[in-house]
Amino acid sequence: MNIHPTAIIDSSAILGNDVEVGPFCIVEKDVVLGDGCQLASRAIIKEGTRLGKSNCVHEGAILGGLPQHIQLPETTGSLQIGNGNTFRENTTIHRGLQEKDQTIIGNNNLIMVGAHVGHDCHIGHHVVLINNVMIAGHVTIGDRAYVAGGAAVQQFRRIGQLAAVGGYARAVKDVPPFVTLDGYTSGVVGLNRVGLQRAGYKPNEITALKNAYRLIYRSGLPWKEILERLKVDFPSGPAADFYSFLADGKYGFMPERRTPASATIKLYREDGFEAEGEQSLTKVG
Repeated sequence: MNIHPTAIIDSSAILGNDVEVGPFCIVEKDVVLGDGCQLASRAIIKEGTRLGKSNCVHEGAILGGLPQHIQLPETTGSLQIGNGNTFRENTTIHRGLQEKDQTIIGNNNLIMVGAHVGHDCHIGHHVVLINNVMIAGHVTIGDRAYVAGGAAVQQFRRIGQLAAVGGYARAVKDVPPFVTLDGYTSGVVGLNRVGLQRAGYKPNEITALKNAYRLIYRSGLPWKEILERLKVDFPSGPAADFYSFLADGKYGFMPERRTPASATIKLYREDGFEAEGEQSLTKVG
């Protein structure tokens, strides 16, 4: 264990083997640092934060800060972090809002300079958040998703696995798995083919994903029929994830940037709230 003499570590904090804590770091009470964690200078680990093994926290990062909420409860939740994550300079991750709530960060994620993850978010594994990404509260991001610099994700929204969100995009609805969201228009522009290839997906799997994508965005079928077709035509493999993701949607889905006028996707409920009804997609951009 290598602890710099200027670091301030609460006596109740639990530090594993081979932990390194740099100059002017602060580790508050009720904190666990797993084996092999490294804190660079001025890193702050707040109350209720638990890090697994081999996490690297760079200069000025703050993990487990209080949620940004007008009605902040007297006792807030916690931040749970897995193994092998990298938090670059000045990143901020907030803990859960209510006492039993958790913000959860999985394994092997790269969260770059100035990125923010709000309270009660669930981040999967091998996720990349580029500089200055803004993730609001209660957001879920699937495994191997990629969110480029300056992009913003609205609260309670979901980013599906292996989705790629372009720089400065505004994800105001759910982003389905495997697709690419254009940063300029915030419209869906097809599958994340580069990500799929890098993840080792087979040609037949990519073909099935392409066919499912066309069914969702370009068939012009009513939404309920799209879901039924997805369930029947793609019962297994990666393409089956489209059905499970879309069937659980509550806030609608990001539309395609350019799409036939007849294509439909569930955007709003019939009672005026988002999600249940059908609305034709119009061209964006």
